[in-house]
Amino acid sequence: MSGPLAGLRIVEIAGLGPTPFAAMTLADMGAEVVRIERPGTRHIFGLDYEVLDRGRGFVTLDLKSAADRAVARRLIARADGLIEGLRPGVMERLGLGPGDFPENPRLVYGRMTGWGQAGPLARTAGHDINYIALTGALHAIGTADRPVPPLNLLGDFGGGGIYLAFGMVCAFLEAARSGRGQIVDAAIADGVAHLTAMIRTLVAGGAWEDRRGANLLDGGAPYYDTYRCKCGGFVALGAIEEKFWRTFLGLAGLDPAALPDRRDPAAWPVLRDILAARFLTRTRDDWAALAAGTDACLTPVLTLAEAPGHAHNAARCTFVDHEGVAEPAPAPRLSRTPGAIGAGSQTDPLDPAEVLARWGG
Repeated sequence: MSGPLAGLRIVEIAGLGPTPFAAMTLADMGAEVVRIERPGTRHIFGLDYEVLDRGRGFVTLDLKSAADRAVARRLIARADGLIEGLRPGVMERLGLGPGDFPENPRLVYGRMTGWGQAGPLARTAGHDINYIALTGALHAIGTADRPVPPLNLLGDFGGGGIYLAFGMVCAFLEAARSGRGQIVDAAIADGVAHLTAMIRTLVAGGAWEDRRGANLLDGGAPYYDTYRCKCGGFVALGAIEEKFWRTFLGLAGLDPAALPDRRDPAAWPVLRDILAARFLTRTRDDWAALAAGTDACLTPVLTLAEAPGHAHNAARCTFVDHEGVAEPAPAPRLSRTPGAIGAGSQTDPLDPAEVLARWGG
């Protein structure tokens, strides 16, 4: 393995969404991650390949079996870290809780849940949409008439998986100094709340209306929104600063003097109608070509299929072909010890004895 986390050994208890995403992120940066899967596990959508499981191998163990639990225990006892996303108390009942490894005092025990390890909702079920709803974030996203879930990017991956990976790296750094591991309690609700820090500033300062479609960044401002084009596709306009707005108006052929004052929210509906009509005069790709290389802050809204082929994404290798799939490349980029997608079969399990031998046990 190469990358900044090379040398770290992590056991991952197979899960969904944020748990494998955190493991993938750490593996991309060089950690050796071995996933424990139940025998006969199938992809939730019946697929043969999972991007989130890339770059690492797996062993099949039934944690309901005493013999297999003993193998899992030996692996965890020799690991630097553990990732699990089960409900609070489950790992303890299996005898694999954070207090069950006194022989491994440096173990960083990463726990991924929606609600956290404690609190009134800790043991209740939920999904991304539920977690972001209770933070206030979902209320702020969508159209004026209804909140719209932003896929599961904000909760599962933004507030969940990345925070778990970040928390574990923090704990690894501290363990290198103290020789002691600790529990990382990564709750999706906590992470999403943390992500709303800037919006909370605006709320506290009276610069944010607590309704959708009325603010600078929620589609309320006509100069920060998406517009349909002649072809049916969309463009995204983000001309917040005056100089970028002027650049956009110039390429769009609009006279600033003939437009209502964009600083006045009361004028936004009229300004939006003007912009909407102008965008309908060209196709999405025509607008993209017109704005290319300028500071108009105007970009095409690409589909998931189109994004890898965009010239900028291609030049930076933002997406890479791996196992015949266009996958996002490891991020962020490090100049001296960059991350990379490691090897690891998703069909052929590892031999636990070989892993234990490699890990010194």
